[in-house]
Amino acid sequence: MTSTLDGEGLAANQGAGGPPCSVAGGSDRRLSHEFWLFFTAAFFFDLGFAVYFFLFNLYLLDCGFNERMMGFIGGALTLGSIVGTVPAGIVAKKTGLWQVLMVCFCVAPLAGVLRVLFTAQTSQFLLAFLGGIAMCLWGVCFSPVVARLTNEENRAFAFSLIFSVSIGSSAGGGLVCGYLPFWLHDFGIVASPVHIKQMILLSACVCALLGVVALYKLRVPLVAEAAVSSVQEGRQGLNPFLVRFLPAMALWSAVAAAFTPFVSVYFVRSFQMPLAKLGWIFSAAQIAQLLAGLVAPKLYQAVGRTNGIVMTQAIAASAFGLLAVSSTSSHAVAIYLVLSAGQWMSSPGLYSMLMDSVPDKIRSSASSLTIFSNSVVQAAATALAGICLVHFGYSNVLIALMLAAGVAAALFKWLVSPMMCRSGKRPYMSNEAQCPSASE
Repeated sequence: MTSTLDGEGLAANQGAGGPPCSVAGGSDRRLSHEFWLFFTAAFFFDLGFAVYFFLFNLYLLDCGFNERMMGFIGGALTLGSIVGTVPAGIVAKKTGLWQVLMVCFCVAPLAGVLRVLFTAQTSQFLLAFLGGIAMCLWGVCFSPVVARLTNEENRAFAFSLIFSVSIGSSAGGGLVCGYLPFWLHDFGIVASPVHIKQMILLSACVCALLGVVALYKLRVPLVAEAAVSSVQEGRQGLNPFLVRFLPAMALWSAVAAAFTPFVSVYFVRSFQMPLAKLGWIFSAAQIAQLLAGLVAPKLYQAVGRTNGIVMTQAIAASAFGLLAVSSTSSHAVAIYLVLSAGQWMSSPGLYSMLMDSVPDKIRSSASSLTIFSNSVVQAAATALAGICLVHFGYSNVLIALMLAAGVAAALFKWLVSPMMCRSGKRPYMSNEAQCPSASE
């Protein structure tokens, strides 16, 4: 089925300076030219911020901050996402996804630069809050844009591809992070560790900003408003799938938010790892995530999407437990690679599940609500994790995360799974509308 743009899509195309375009064919497995433009923009944006968020807490560590303050700063970042998410969804619906994305691609790197240059405690809180507002725009728009540039035949593959290649490109960034000090020394440039990290962080922001070039050419197609009936519109506020999906997704996001910001600090504190080795670990984790993301569609096809998600979360939970009792750096690195793969392998399934399970007209709203609920728990999780790491140590916190990840997997299995295609129907479709694949 091919549809012309509605008012929102037309506004987006006029803002981008291009003609209207249509949604990809319902049975076409090929990815459109517009998807590849978005893929290119996402590539630079994800690459820049993957390096940025990996290194930023180490930069704060050099500037005299401890895990407790890092947790509060991370909480301010997430609080910004909470405040910005609902307004971003409203603005995206009224003005178009393209305009919101352009603001995100311009403001987020600028906020990143300011966070590097101004390291006073008050400045860090305020700029982290601003950065959270800017970054939430990406979360609100990412899934709806991918959904509207793809169809049910190629959507899961598109999510896997865009996640995996962006992750893979970040592996090179990790190597640069680790070996830049040696390269600078070879060229006779002497700089302190804090200044080296500062240069890498600023370069990462420039890399993220390069995505604007591809984004400017992007045209965002949307399904016509007639795709959703008036009866369905009246039920959007009580979408049964979201009622079950959001709690499970929020808990899973909290688990990631509680440890991911502290990974580099964990290796420095526990095993005194130098920056070069951290770069290798980061790159290896990116490669593990790349491979996991590419394998994910095959896993979902073999065991079903919900079962596949539960399996990857169970792997991550086990990795948390093993990481808690790891006594050598080599074992800890190997376990962390498994953890990274498990966490990221679930991402394509989670986002394609969300986009496939709600009608197109409320996808922006569903994405905003998901980001909002995730951000609420992430703000608490990051701040609480920072406090607990200082008082209880990494082992006890990792055990708690193992239990929380296990609970999240159970929620997806017994709370979300009944809303999927067990009855042979989409959660938002009429009784006559059948699921395209029993494996989903």
